[in-house]
Amino acid sequence: MLPDVHRTVDAAWKLESAKIVAALTRMVRDVGLAEEMAQDALVAALEQWPVSGVPDNPGAWLTTTAKRRALDHLRRNQRLERKQEQLAHELGQRQERQQGPDARQDDEPDDVLRLVFLSCHPVLPTEARAALTLRLLGGLTAEEIARAFLVTETVITQRVAGAKRTLAEQRVPFELPDGDHLAERLSSVLEVIYLIFNEGYSATSGDDLMRPGLCLEALRLGRLLAELAPREPEVHGLVALMEIQASRAAARTGPSGEPVPLHEQNRGRWDQLLIRRGFTAMLRAKGCLADGESGAPGPYMLQAAIAVCHAQARSAQDTDWAQIASLYEALARVLPTPVVRLNRAVAVGKAHGPGAGLALTDALLTDPVLRDYHLLPSVRGDLLARLGRHEEARVEFRRAASLARNAAERAFLERRADELGAAAPEGPVLGQAAEDFLGRDDLDAATSRSYGQTLRRLRRTLGDQQPLASLTADQVTRVFTTAWGGVAAATWNRHRSAVRSFGAWASLDDLTAGLDRRTGTRPAARPLDPAQLDAVWSLPDLPLREETLWRLLYESAAGATAVLALDVEDLDLDDRRARPRSRAGRVSWRSGTARLLPRLLAGRTRGPVFLSDRRPGPARTPGASDLCPDTGRRRLSYERAEYLFKQATRPLDPAGDGYTLRRLKPAPRDR
Repeated sequence: MLPDVHRTVDAAWKLESAKIVAALTRMVRDVGLAEEMAQDALVAALEQWPVSGVPDNPGAWLTTTAKRRALDHLRRNQRLERKQEQLAHELGQRQERQQGPDARQDDEPDDVLRLVFLSCHPVLPTEARAALTLRLLGGLTAEEIARAFLVTETVITQRVAGAKRTLAEQRVPFELPDGDHLAERLSSVLEVIYLIFNEGYSATSGDDLMRPGLCLEALRLGRLLAELAPREPEVHGLVALMEIQASRAAARTGPSGEPVPLHEQNRGRWDQLLIRRGFTAMLRAKGCLADGESGAPGPYMLQAAIAVCHAQARSAQDTDWAQIASLYEALARVLPTPVVRLNRAVAVGKAHGPGAGLALTDALLTDPVLRDYHLLPSVRGDLLARLGRHEEARVEFRRAASLARNAAERAFLERRADELGAAAPEGPVLGQAAEDFLGRDDLDAATSRSYGQTLRRLRRTLGDQQPLASLTADQVTRVFTTAWGGVAAATWNRHRSAVRSFGAWASLDDLTAGLDRRTGTRPAARPLDPAQLDAVWSLPDLPLREETLWRLLYESAAGATAVLALDVEDLDLDDRRARPRSRAGRVSWRSGTARLLPRLLAGRTRGPVFLSDRRPGPARTPGASDLCPDTGRRRLSYERAEYLFKQATRPLDPAGDGYTLRRLKPAPRDR
């Protein structure tokens, strides 16, 4: 019974969260506070519904509970007295019918649309606008948004928190824009609505291929936006695109929820009403374009035109792939993103043969944006299979499956690989060879960690099922160019050395033949100035481990390697100093670190001070000195600590690269 209640709560939240947050924002005029109150209502539901039962109208219950919290907040702060009376009166009048089975939401019709424009306000960076709107409007998690943007979850968390803080500080009004302000913010709004639709149309994670509620919400927002901006061709183009894509929803999955490719779908199951609505929206877009100053269609109109081509074909064989390829070529000129270029390769492969499509796909293999994008090896596998290169296609489908985060997509890609035959590759494969190489007894823990980082990238890019005998220097060069093309000489040379060692161990030809050793001295790190440091200490949701490490590095002026080598036994918390047994010299600290260290240690009396997030796998057990005997977790590596600091500080760095740990070391005059 309890899991059913939790599923009901989750379903109600997915459907109602955007409306609740929008209504609360209208009341309290602070989107961050509104989301907190909405979350309070969600927690209350999780606590009360298992005991009292699910109400007849879960959405109305959540809305009423959240609004009560908003009223309490307004009363506590003794603000907006007249507004309180009005809201309290409305709430009292409507509470009974909101609790009934025929209840309707007490929302202003455009509240959710106002929330979209608030989230996309020009005061926010472009990336933050999209992330915040997906969070508030789509109810997506940081992980799901990160997948949509091909960035890390930490980056998205920081963008959302920073965006809410900026909106509150700038007192951005909760209203619909008009005139020039509408045009200024329209492009970002369209992008966000389409991202919400795409997350519903092809979910990035979870067990199900689709999240229909998100598609419906995006369609509703698009239709509302079309009413608000009836002369904007791109708005109608986006609506047309979403209507036609949504028309295929019933045919996109099989009986077990497995994906059904477009050319295999039963077109009789396509929703003809949605198709007609899409055609109508496309006609409106063309009419707006003809009436406007510019005669060139934008990216959403071009994508809608592609969708129209598919919808007009009575069967897959009747599809006008030459026209679609031509439209993708025009789209690539307007929107030259890697994903658009990949879709163009698919269309060219259909129109002009798999060889032509494969040539365009291979040109994208070194694009850093697509290095972990599962559809790149999936498309490549399909083209290779059509060319009869089944062994290569099987490897690509396996790699695509390993990159896919959605369970339905992953299972589908595994089946594609199995359909090409179950013959095992001749000789060892890359994945198993890498595990054997790292599992050797003669590798110390630090070397194993360093080599493992290099080989994980090699495996992720080329696939675990890559036959070891077919691994070439050209493939390794491509991996290096894509993953580490812009890194410092020392990092490049470290990865190069790891591949050389692996190749020699596996008796392969020189895998680094195309990789020259880089030279260059590391420039002195410029310490962070006081304003930059304040920004670092003020980062939202800062994990205790990271905060303690960064404070210790700053207050001690010690090197990161020395600090990460500290063991609990080395610490003298009372004297605020440590004498590492494995290294010369002392490490001392001040009050900031002294406040954090006891919380980090949590009673531990032995083992490394700074621990990794997870326990090591059986094949990668570190030496006893690098393993915590109480938790089973290994010592935090320098590479991981540096990566986390760069990711956390990327929004603070004007260059967008993130700061290095060396920059926490204060200037001599500040010590």
